[in-house]
Amino acid sequence: MNSLRRRLRSERGAEIIELAMVTPLLLILLGAIVDFGFVFRSWEVVTNASREGARVGVLPDYSCTPGGGGDVEPRVNQYLSSAGVTGATIEVQESTTGGLTTCSVRVSMFQQLPSLGVFGQFFGGNFTSVFVAASSSMRSEDQP
Repeated sequence: MNSLRRRLRSERGAEIIELAMVTPLLLILLGAIVDFGFVFRSWEVVTNASREGARVGVLPDYSCTPGGGGDVEPRVNQYLSSAGVTGATIEVQESTTGGLTTCSVRVSMFQQLPSLGVFGQFFGGNFTSVFVAASSSMRSEDQP
């Protein structure tokens, strides 16, 4: 009878139970950190691509023509492809007010979430992708 009491009051194996309870939370936290890194990288790439496009659009001897006829979209596509990003949407807009020409570029994409997407499907959620977008506007330095 004493050995049964000692056995029931023993704390052997408590660490394994605690580890089993904490491990899923740590894995979700680790997955969220990794996915945040992917989203932050994509945001930086999209921001820099829109900035590059707007800069090219206002340079002398370059055009900011919307619809792919200008020099902006090829430069943005070149920047995105060098960063390994595919499937981005590019919108170019040129406006003139008071003799100043402004080139606005908006780049948007959906960033896949590899880690949280798996956890989301496992728990019935929809965490497969995040919308990332950035826009930049620059005015032409040419004198009117």
